[in-house]
Amino acid sequence: MTGPTVVEGTAPPAGRGAAARLPGLQDAGERLAGLRRAAGTPPGRLRLAGAALVALLLLFGGTAARQADRRAAATDRVVGHSQPLSRDAAEIYRSLADADTTAASGFLLAGDEPAGLRKRYEDDLATAGELLTRAAARTAANSEAQHRIDELSRQLPQYAGLVETARADNRLGLPLGGAYLRYASGLMQNTMLPSAQQLVAAESGQLDEDFAAAGAMPVAALLLGLAALAALGGQQVLLFRRTNRVFNPGLVAASAVVLAVVLWLAVGGAVASASLAAGRTGGAEPLRVLGQARTEALQARAAENLNLVARGASDSYGKRWQTVTGSLGGTPVPGGGRAGGGTLARAAELAPAGEAERRLDEAGKQFAQWDSRHDAAAASDRAGDYEAALRATVAVASDTTTEAAWAAMDRQLAAAGEAEQARFAAETSGVAGGYEALAAGAAVLAVLAAAGVVRGIGRRLAEYR
Repeated sequence: MTGPTVVEGTAPPAGRGAAARLPGLQDAGERLAGLRRAAGTPPGRLRLAGAALVALLLLFGGTAARQADRRAAATDRVVGHSQPLSRDAAEIYRSLADADTTAASGFLLAGDEPAGLRKRYEDDLATAGELLTRAAARTAANSEAQHRIDELSRQLPQYAGLVETARADNRLGLPLGGAYLRYASGLMQNTMLPSAQQLVAAESGQLDEDFAAAGAMPVAALLLGLAALAALGGQQVLLFRRTNRVFNPGLVAASAVVLAVVLWLAVGGAVASASLAAGRTGGAEPLRVLGQARTEALQARAAENLNLVARGASDSYGKRWQTVTGSLGGTPVPGGGRAGGGTLARAAELAPAGEAERRLDEAGKQFAQWDSRHDAAAASDRAGDYEAALRATVAVASDTTTEAAWAAMDRQLAAAGEAEQARFAAETSGVAGGYEALAAGAAVLAVLAAAGVVRGIGRRLAEYR
């Protein structure tokens, strides 16, 4: 009897011939059924539980290592990038403001301008230019900070050219020199310093973001660790009920390792967060307020000088003095003095105990002396004695001028800033290294925990052989 004829290119007839043509599918089905039967046995269920535990432990270790590594990178950014850039931005602002103040002082002294004052102005411009170049190299392209840096880099030579024109006209006795200087100061006060302030704000915002990232707790890793502990505990309870053995050495060891990593994550994260918080409250934040106090003092000093340069042509500089010193030292009170509560007082409140606190206390006393001397000079100017007002404001080799009091205050503020910067460095040193050690340790310990699970489950499986 002959079989059915099969025409080439057509499908084979249904029946046993079709099954014979698909042996791979039949074998796969049989293997799958075999796996299902094996998974339903006690050894199969034990193997599945062991595989799930190993996967959970490896996921926990990888997450803990990744989160710790991210916090180490964020800490590195705080210490080595964001905080230095924020400090440089504040120094750019201070250098520009100081250059404007020094240019006005030199203009008032004219031919009596000391070489040191001229050098200070040139050093300010050089410092601002150098810091702008450095900041441009370390700032992301097309960012707000980069835009401000580009603006300031273009405007700096324009400002310097206007000041040189004013100086040249002043040496020739031309009244136009005062107009050029006021125009240069207008460019600085109304355009350049606002741009510099926006640069400070942008870098400060980035510093805040990096602080938040560096100090965040590894919530995902902690939750996975607790889940792993619960799963390990549950598996040990099941084994105890089935085997009547109290302890499984492999699973107990794995539980101990996971508990150690969880505690390390929690305690180490809390310690690192505390160190970063101390660096922020004892260094970064006081430095920010201190920088604001220094810039306000420079703005007030520039207004004081330019008021004399204007020689009554404008009262805007006198009004600026009142506004800025009100923000710096508080509202004036009848009979002399200030109500307090300004930026200078806030900087003193935030300053860590020790050197910075002492320096800011002395700066407050120097500000009071500067304020008193300014009132006396302003009274002479209102009385029509311009020369007396000039001598009381800027005079060569005199320690009784308003400039001398302002300079003494600025030196104290600078010293306080150095102390606060040292405090920041001391508090944040080693934090990134601790995070890196945690990342490596979590990965290694998670692998060891997984090995403990394999060994513990393996011993129970051996009893079925």
